Amino acid sequence: MDDPLTTPVAVVGGGPVGLMLALFLDRQEVPCVVLNSQQDVPDRPRGSTHNARTMEHYRTLGLAERVRGLGLPAGHSAGISFFTRYNAHELALLPWPGTAEVLSRRSAADRAEPAPEPMHRANQMYVERLLLDHARTRPRITLCFGWTVTALRESEAHVDVTAERDGVRRTFRAAYVAGCDGGHSLVRRHLGIRYEGEGTLDQDILGRRSTAAHLRVPTLYRDFLRGRGAWSNWVVNADLALNLIALNGVDEFFLLTSSVDPDTATDAELVRLVRRAAGEPLPVEVLSHRPWTAGAALVAESFGTGRVRLAGDAAHLFTPNGGFGMNTGVDDAANLAWKLAAAVRGWAGPHLLDTYGVERRPIALRNTSAARTLGQGLGAVERPASLEEDSAAGEAARAKTGAELAEYGMRTLDTLGVQLGARYDGSPIVDGDGGGPVPDSFSVYTPSAAPGGRAPHLWLDDRRTQGSSLFDRLGPGFTLLRLGPRPPRTGRIEAAARARGVPLRVLTLGDPLARELYERDLVLVRPDQHVAWRADREPGDPEALLALVTGGPHGKAAGPSPATARGRR
Repeated sequence: MDDPLTTPVAVVGGGPVGLMLALFLDRQEVPCVVLNSQQDVPDRPRGSTHNARTMEHYRTLGLAERVRGLGLPAGHSAGISFFTRYNAHELALLPWPGTAEVLSRRSAADRAEPAPEPMHRANQMYVERLLLDHARTRPRITLCFGWTVTALRESEAHVDVTAERDGVRRTFRAAYVAGCDGGHSLVRRHLGIRYEGEGTLDQDILGRRSTAAHLRVPTLYRDFLRGRGAWSNWVVNADLALNLIALNGVDEFFLLTSSVDPDTATDAELVRLVRRAAGEPLPVEVLSHRPWTAGAALVAESFGTGRVRLAGDAAHLFTPNGGFGMNTGVDDAANLAWKLAAAVRGWAGPHLLDTYGVERRPIALRNTSAARTLGQGLGAVERPASLEEDSAAGEAARAKTGAELAEYGMRTLDTLGVQLGARYDGSPIVDGDGGGPVPDSFSVYTPSAAPGGRAPHLWLDDRRTQGSSLFDRLGPGFTLLRLGPRPPRTGRIEAAARARGVPLRVLTLGDPLARELYERDLVLVRPDQHVAWRADREPGDPEALLALVTGGPHGKAAGPSPATARGRR
């Protein structure tokens, strides 16, 4: 065996969460190695929803516009349609802005528009390819695809990660390890950490074990949907239920269904199923299919200890409803990256890494619960035998079922509160200012600069281009906002940051709207864009403030957080 390859951080798992973590570390100027058992990113479809928070993270990395160029054509609806069969009755049609409309609305949006980067639909397989290609351009990221991690061995000073490829064994010696290696995570098993929560839903629509497939259906738009095509195209009747999710807006679809046995389903059976859903024979090509378990709401009992942490599916498993799973993982990565960077670069206090689980586990509980609630709502929709009848009873059944489906569909679309509302109130590294609780709603996001939440967004000019957003001006480290017509001096905080080696950018904005939005003259924003502290003047002891927000020995010790109870839905 060769001498160990030494790296500050080893990222186990090269999926979207692992790649995003690597890119966030790169932005913090911290090298890492990404170990992934597969030779390449998967070419089979999975989730397609990149929510507003994830799109903001792409923007931070300079990738948002490239991501918006992937997936559906610019004019394609990002909404949901429901039919009894594709050639029969429409039950509900829920339009949602596609890329062209999103960009048009953004150009005319209010300056205090809360979401600079609204949700986008592009299948994960396309976006992972972009992330991998971009990671290959970053010299601080070493990609080791095709290397299967087989063991971890921890010591006080480092973690040895053993990986194998083509019969060759190699040791990677890392200061820290991030397990982003999915639901069957070797890293989680190494730590002896179990999932807690509820497994698959016992229901006929996306419950129990299901089937996921990649299909080519070239005439679906032309002969059946005829201008009614959405991103998600459901058929729901007493006989079957399936969803054809548009991949390219032309002929490729992602099939999700519980109407066939996933363990015995053949290509021919899937073709017959889609033809039954269409109500007529039509050409269907099955490119791939696999069993898939839907409905889980599982969260790891711990997000890691010592030098090893978990993120993404290794830390939580979701039902797909609402598209919260990957997005929660990306937000994990944003939180973990700056804390790992601080530990590597020497300005982290002894408690900082422990705050990762303190802050993120309650959000995982909140979001898995939200997704499971949506899944249960879908399973509760009635599918009476009369649904397809051309009769008064059939018309009444369709009206009732259509209304239930429309309510369910809108709840899956209208989730901005879940997307942007994650808060770390009560975190040991947040200096709360005694304000009242900020509303936590499924659909409604309430911008608030109260410490703990995502910093409120503001457009700084009317161009709406890169550099126009307040988020574009925030630094990779902490950012101290000086707001209002006569902002206070900040020399003492700046000196304390220099003394601790804490990266700090000072941003002065005389814009009255910024002062109104943040309600204080000084606001300290963390590297993950959450507010850490705010006041109208420098603190009496700036060293103590910097110690607190970096998990230092004079800050609060990480432990059970009040946010745990508050964050659950």
